[in-house]
Amino acid sequence: MDINTASALRRLRLISVPEAVSFLLLIVCSVLKRTTEFNAVPAMGMIHGVLFLLYVLFWADAWNRTKWSLKTAALYFVLSVLPTGGFFADRKLKREAEAAVIASRARREGVVNA
Repeated sequence: MDINTASALRRLRLISVPEAVSFLLLIVCSVLKRTTEFNAVPAMGMIHGVLFLLYVLFWADAWNRTKWSLKTAALYFVLSVLPTGGFFADRKLKREAEAAVIASRARREGVVNA
């Protein structure tokens, strides 16, 4: 894995958790708006919208660089529209990055021809 691909995956990982948290906060704000006088939906909606757009941008970059299959790319996109999906995306991306590092070290040391 080259440095640009690793960076793309890291960016996607770094945005996935804040995007998931903002989605959950937006849901809480929506409930509070309907049950109380508290209305933070416009502000939280804008924050979540920006984070979602960043997620989609980083997802497209990661898909382009990693050459994921359509199934894998679709999985990461679907995780972005689920309220807690960003947490799962982060965990899955972390495992993928760790596996790539292990494979890279093994190739460099001549342990395997991976």
